[in-house]
Amino acid sequence: MHPGGFLEVITGPMFAGKTTELIKRIERQAFARRKVALFKPSIDTRYSKEEVVAHNGLRYEAFVVPTDENGVRRIMETTIREGFEVIGIDEVQFFPIEIVDVLNRLADEGVYVIASGLNLDFKGDPFPVTRELLVRADNIVYLTAVCTVCGRPATRSQRLIDGKPAPRNSPVILVGGRESYEARCREHHIVPEE
Repeated sequence: MHPGGFLEVITGPMFAGKTTELIKRIERQAFARRKVALFKPSIDTRYSKEEVVAHNGLRYEAFVVPTDENGVRRIMETTIREGFEVIGIDEVQFFPIEIVDVLNRLADEGVYVIASGLNLDFKGDPFPVTRELLVRADNIVYLTAVCTVCGRPATRSQRLIDGKPAPRNSPVILVGGRESYEARCREHHIVPEE
């Protein structure tokens, strides 16, 4: 293993500040004159097609990659070809499970890898990619949001359809913002069967 390799995972629910934390960490490394890159999934076009943008408006230029094995391969190849010392991956839960081995291998080869992703899907089930990265991480940053119902710490993402909780049989992946999601605590997270 080369010195300097590190795998850090930033996780939590929607609106916890994961992307803001990721951008701050990437900017700090850039200020230290390290060669940095940020990658984002092509399906996330909420605020920008070519930048990672947090809900609070903080933004950073990014490589846009598809959420398939080709995208995972592009992250690996671009990092090695360009000699990036630090890379960030936003919305890591959207990538296939192969990204876990790639990010782990990059960390083994000396890259400081920062992956940001949701802890749980709207049903309250772990995202497989995030779960597998967490058990391999050298450091975990677990952020909470604020429950929109009671104000307590929120660890869950409540999906809404027309202002009501989305039923369990809804698709797992739905890229959205405040129009589709709220942060909720365990008590106020609701997933109706129908």
